[in-house]
Amino acid sequence: MENSMLEQMGFIMGDWIPKEASIAIAVEDSYIYYKAGIHDLKIREGEPVLPGSIAARAKTDGKRIEMYVEESILGTAYYGIGYPIRFGGIEGVLVIILPPDYLVRKKQPIRFLTGKIDETWKPVPIDQVSHIESSQKKTWFYTEQETYCSIHTLKNLKHQLPDTFLPIHRSYIVNINYIEEISRDIASNYQLTLRNGSVLPVSQNYTASVRERLGF
Repeated sequence: MENSMLEQMGFIMGDWIPKEASIAIAVEDSYIYYKAGIHDLKIREGEPVLPGSIAARAKTDGKRIEMYVEESILGTAYYGIGYPIRFGGIEGVLVIILPPDYLVRKKQPIRFLTGKIDETWKPVPIDQVSHIESSQKKTWFYTEQETYCSIHTLKNLKHQLPDTFLPIHRSYIVNINYIEEISRDIASNYQLTLRNGSVLPVSQNYTASVRERLGF
């Protein structure tokens, strides 16, 4: 297949698959095209198709394959979808490579968090939560009136929250609807002031994604 055709296919596929996905095309026993996404397996053109990979399974079974692949196969765990394809009589496999937690993230976002306050537990609608914090090996979430302790970790919650929640720091996730203003601190780092007066730092690792999401 000509490189222009491969590039065109990669561009078209990249227009509708998740942005973190990578795209690979294999013919016979090697990869002939690879377009890296955020979840990058660093596959090189000409690299052999390894047994147990999505490409190998889709080719052997001759049908669409969707499965989790362990780290030992390509050095990085991933969730993949493989499609047998044919171009001008050439048989191959198109593989969409996604993060290993893709299935978890496909589930419906949570609609409430249950938190402990004093000696009681209370379910709180998620739209009443202003932000979530990881501190002292515990997870806390806040409403405009109360502070609750949660059994969930920030890492797990990050993939289950509605898209109104935005990670801004390894210790904070904020509900965009509660942001009052965006400013800079004395070190010129961004910080968010919430409606309840809380001021949360935006770490440098999250600055680009926060600016892209909030559009400034």
